[in-house]
Amino acid sequence: MAIAVANYCFSAVISSVKFSCSTSSQRRLATSHTSLASANHKNQNFKNSPSTSKSSTTDWKFPGRSKDGKGETERSQSTAFKSFGAQRKDKKEFQFDSKEQLSESGNLQDAAFLNAVVKVYCTHTAPDYSLPWQKQRQYTSTGSAFMIGDGKLLTNAHCVEHYTQVKVKRRGDDTKYVAKVLARGVDCDIALLSVESEEFWKDAEPLCLGHLPRLQDAVTVVGYPLGGDTISVTKGVVSRIEVTSYAHGSSELLGIQIDAAINPGNSGGPAFNDKGECIGVAFQVYRSEEVENIGYVIPTTVVSHFLSDYERNGKYTGFPCLGVLLQKLENPALRTCLKVPSNEGVLVRRVEPTSDANTILKEGDVIVSFDDVRVGSEGTVPFRSNERIAFRYLISQKFAGDVAELGIIRAGTFMKVKVVLNPRVHLVPYHIDGGQPSYLIIAGLVFTPLSEPLIEEECDDSIGLKLLAKARYSLARFKGEQMVILSQVLANEVSIGYEDMSNQQVLKFNGTRIKNIHHLAHLVDSCKDKYLVFEFEDNYLAVLEREAAVAASSCILKDYGIPSERSSDLLEPYVDPLGENQAINQDSGDSPVSDLEIGFDGLKWA
Repeated sequence: MAIAVANYCFSAVISSVKFSCSTSSQRRLATSHTSLASANHKNQNFKNSPSTSKSSTTDWKFPGRSKDGKGETERSQSTAFKSFGAQRKDKKEFQFDSKEQLSESGNLQDAAFLNAVVKVYCTHTAPDYSLPWQKQRQYTSTGSAFMIGDGKLLTNAHCVEHYTQVKVKRRGDDTKYVAKVLARGVDCDIALLSVESEEFWKDAEPLCLGHLPRLQDAVTVVGYPLGGDTISVTKGVVSRIEVTSYAHGSSELLGIQIDAAINPGNSGGPAFNDKGECIGVAFQVYRSEEVENIGYVIPTTVVSHFLSDYERNGKYTGFPCLGVLLQKLENPALRTCLKVPSNEGVLVRRVEPTSDANTILKEGDVIVSFDDVRVGSEGTVPFRSNERIAFRYLISQKFAGDVAELGIIRAGTFMKVKVVLNPRVHLVPYHIDGGQPSYLIIAGLVFTPLSEPLIEEECDDSIGLKLLAKARYSLARFKGEQMVILSQVLANEVSIGYEDMSNQQVLKFNGTRIKNIHHLAHLVDSCKDKYLVFEFEDNYLAVLEREAAVAASSCILKDYGIPSERSSDLLEPYVDPLGENQAINQDSGDSPVSDLEIGFDGLKWA
């Protein structure tokens, strides 16, 4: 795992919203790499949440990149809440694990599969989300990767996040080769690299992907973690296989829990079975005062899905979702009330407006089967010979655009319906596609879409509880919707009196409800009125004289050293995501979902 940015293991520290959460509930990512909003999804890095019994901290971390090989960037997120305010810091002290790390010892030293594991050197330049027209200072990290054939390597997505340069070095070699990032799967934390140099591939033997292991099977983790420059090997066994929260991607996919030591730098390295077959990719660990030796490996089923997706589409499109909020049906009276004749099924509590299921399923429906596989009342389905696994596992086996057949009970009547599965649409994204965030500056008023990285930078104290709650729990009403906020006001004569405004959601411009930041830029450009009127939460107004605002723009940009009044994507023609004459349903997304709907253990987003 990259030694600086990664999933649950050592991760870039991210403070999360200050809501208490028990250790058990932390495990759930909420759709968030986990944040308030992610009580149902992924935690982008889980920050410690207080234990119910004692004041211990529980961290989900990425065993990822160590900056310059000396420390790690930690992003911890509360499993039930999403992380905010990331900070990177170098830790110079070594951290030891009770599991013995074996470096170049025993019979493994000459094993051919070790030569397929390479060290990754990445230079990162992350955007500055608070000052979206510039980037942060670059930093470096190291991680691990391995050869899979056809001139390609696999590593973790967090190892090459915001990359500007990626280099790899083979075991026993003194030369670093430039690598190209072909695809990044943020939700599954996998990245595909290629190296064009023929010299790099000389005498190389790619790894073979094995099958899903069994409990107690031996596992060997190989990589380049902190503590030295040579390859490192740790051994353990498979402890558990279940649907797991992926810290980096705010998602829940199949994961393998192992007790082999995984440390910063192991991110992206392979895990082998006793036959020398690769059974997965090391990517995160669980750190707590109450537990030890809990590491996680991405299984080959998820890896194969990622590779197949890339081969099918020429790019990575992501894992699909059903887009419904589900509740368990363990209570007999509840099943009787819903006219469910047997101990099975899950209740549809809510359907996301942007999902294809929105026109097929209704609140109150009971899903009893998925592609003819019966769904139990606890939301589980049969898995292998005598195991059960979360219903979401079946959805993750599908690809974007696939059709699933659901057996449902509606008002006591059984029927079958077909639903198209597609990746989830996030109102507040966990990662920004394309690198730089969008922004628009009008007379010193800086507008930008709200995102989880921005929340992490600004921290919850400056964002405000009301805006945080909306960011965490509200659903997108249509594809392309954004929560546009006034990030800050650059002081000047035109904006006198507004200097203290920051991190407030702008709802309307001259009476028109704002759909996204491109829509706001379009409204401003086409405005012919004397005044520019911005309406915020709680009927707060900011009014500018249009001609004065236009005249002051160039001077403000020059005074603050800003190259342009808007990001390059806002220079493109505006396309209305709803169509010209379709109004926004103001009721469906404004009011946040309740805490119970998001945080209660019986409720999960599929």
